[in-house]
Amino acid sequence: MKKALFLLFAGIAVTFTACKKKNDEDPRLIFKFRFDPAQARLNNLGQPASVPSGHATQTPSFNSMSAHYIELTPDMYTGLGDGAVLYKAAEVNTGGENAIDFSKANPVGNNAEFFSIPLKDVPPGSYEWVRVSLAYQNYDIDFRIKNPLDTTQVLDLTGTLASFIGYNTYLTSYKIKNQSIQVNDDKKQGYWGFETTAFGQTYTTTGQAPSGSTTVVNPLFATSPIPAGSCVVTGSFDQKLEITGEEKDNIVVTISLSINESFEWNDSNSPDGKYQPDKGDVPVDMGVRGMIPSWTKE
Repeated sequence: MKKALFLLFAGIAVTFTACKKKNDEDPRLIFKFRFDPAQARLNNLGQPASVPSGHATQTPSFNSMSAHYIELTPDMYTGLGDGAVLYKAAEVNTGGENAIDFSKANPVGNNAEFFSIPLKDVPPGSYEWVRVSLAYQNYDIDFRIKNPLDTTQVLDLTGTLASFIGYNTYLTSYKIKNQSIQVNDDKKQGYWGFETTAFGQTYTTTGQAPSGSTTVVNPLFATSPIPAGSCVVTGSFDQKLEITGEEKDNIVVTISLSINESFEWNDSNSPDGKYQPDKGDVPVDMGVRGMIPSWTKE
């Protein structure tokens, strides 16, 4: 009987301790990415976008994404930086200009947390809009290439693209999939590296998309513009996020990004909808195609 009572009280003590620990933890505002291939494909102004003549697109298979900046704003007239700025990634000027420090980036996958902050540190208020400056993305794409051993034969293969879409990024080196690329310099928005394995060998190549060609969706362009060359994507909650400072539960904000045909290339030399780098196809736009934020308590 004494043994049974001891075990009972021990169990109660453990349960109480676990509950106490959970209750003592400060609730947090948690941000997660979701990559949605079915979400609407939008242009810079937040309107439905068609594919330009001479271009082709595909929906990539996302591996990871990182962000550089997060801001909550109360209304459509709030200027960039005038809302609640919750996060800004490390920057350096090693390459000669101010740039995102990629060595300190934290790319995460689908439905993974990329940032959190205690809710007590979030300014109380009613927030309708979210701004997230995207910095880096990594995804797999399909491509077609001629078989060098038999030029009458074409092969459909898969490769990995590392894409830097922040305003400017300082890179010492970065890994595409298995291969690392040494840079030691700044790279402007639209820089990319591509890796694939074919014919028993691994191949890499790098390139730079044209300046200003990266889509950055901002439906508030008329009332709250963003600097050219940045990647501050803007989206509105379907239900305003109210922060009182008295929250007892975590709040999870899911940043749903449209990856619907987000990889776009110049297909004028081979207008067949197949990405064929050996025919001169090159990436021209790697921006996500919209953002829908939502929140829940947990």
